[in-house]
Amino acid sequence: MKRLVKWCVGFDCWWNIRQSRKSGLFFVMVTLSVVTTLILSLPLNAQTISQRLPASELRGVWLTNIDSDVLFERDRLKGSLQRLDELNFNTVYPAVWNWGYTLYPSKVAAKVIGRAIDPTPGLQGRDILKEIVNVGHQQGLTVIPWLEFGFMAPADSLLAKNRPQWLTSRSDGTRIVKEGIHNRVWLNPFRPEVQQFIQDLIIEIIRNYDIDGIQFDDHFGLPSILGYDTYTVALYKKEHRGKAPPKNPQDPEWVSWRANKITDFTKRVFKAIKATKKDCLVSVAPNPQRFSYDFFLADWQKWERLGIIEDLVLQIYRDDLNVFISELEYPEVKAAKKHIPVSIGIMVGLKNKFVPMQKIQTQVQKVRDRNFAGVSFFFYETLWNMSKEKPQQRQIGLQELFPTPTTYPNLLAGWKPSS
Repeated sequence: MKRLVKWCVGFDCWWNIRQSRKSGLFFVMVTLSVVTTLILSLPLNAQTISQRLPASELRGVWLTNIDSDVLFERDRLKGSLQRLDELNFNTVYPAVWNWGYTLYPSKVAAKVIGRAIDPTPGLQGRDILKEIVNVGHQQGLTVIPWLEFGFMAPADSLLAKNRPQWLTSRSDGTRIVKEGIHNRVWLNPFRPEVQQFIQDLIIEIIRNYDIDGIQFDDHFGLPSILGYDTYTVALYKKEHRGKAPPKNPQDPEWVSWRANKITDFTKRVFKAIKATKKDCLVSVAPNPQRFSYDFFLADWQKWERLGIIEDLVLQIYRDDLNVFISELEYPEVKAAKKHIPVSIGIMVGLKNKFVPMQKIQTQVQKVRDRNFAGVSFFFYETLWNMSKEKPQQRQIGLQELFPTPTTYPNLLAGWKPSS
């Protein structure tokens, strides 16, 4: 544009020598009018987005085996990672622990569960985490494995059947917690054997794979209705002069006691990770603080203050734009942004839920307007494969959001908060 204006001005001088000033001015005006028309003919979204692109930005997506087959075939997985790179994504969060199994060959899982890898046929004879690391790094993608299920497991899983003493319960002794149509149980995060198992899984991944980080979410906590198993009740009594836990699971002191125990474990895991691989980033992708703390005993606000998480990707899966915006502006969110990169997890669809690209673009812009570190999309399959909009239309929308490559904002690489 600058060159074109300069050319127009130069042409104007030459024209003044050869013709009248009036004629030269007319020509310049016509030329600039054409240029202006061309610029204004660009899509408004593309103009707005391109003007506000940050210097570095998390552009992530979660890869899971729930309602998705992206992981189950080698060439499909490779092609998907290549396409993400072409669309200027820079980070992937592949699930490595869910449905009570690891999605990579695990000696830790083989010993505890009795099976080294998820039995799904498409995973046999493969190491998908190795594939993702190799192909992802070739494409310049940051690879951060995600422990999707945390302390949760299917009620009928081998883990639940083989280790029933590891499970926790409600005050009435029942264990099953519904998640949609699925029956889930929860490992007791206060038991030393359970803690060791989860930590061993994490350290195994860090030692065996050239990953850039590791990620947890709310499932690294515990539904607050649980914690009434024999072991936990005895531990509480021991620390409260024989007094039993309150029957009300939302009792503030009872919530705080359990949340603090989980925080203590998170500290331990953080130290173990750093002792194993100092530059392995510790990331957490929770719900907003009030929900995480009250319903999952996951006090990420405290974790952030203690310096035991280095990257926060806040899940704000909201249909109402005003609610979405209000949750971007909570005090604890603003405070975290001053210390670590804080990005926003955006819902781009579910198996039975369609989210239009225009809505996705609007939410991304609201995040950028507030100088967050970036966005991550849940989940890969609904980016364009599982949608009412055509795949080409969805990918064009993503190209408008991410027109050029950018670097991943990393605290360990000198990230600083934006003003």
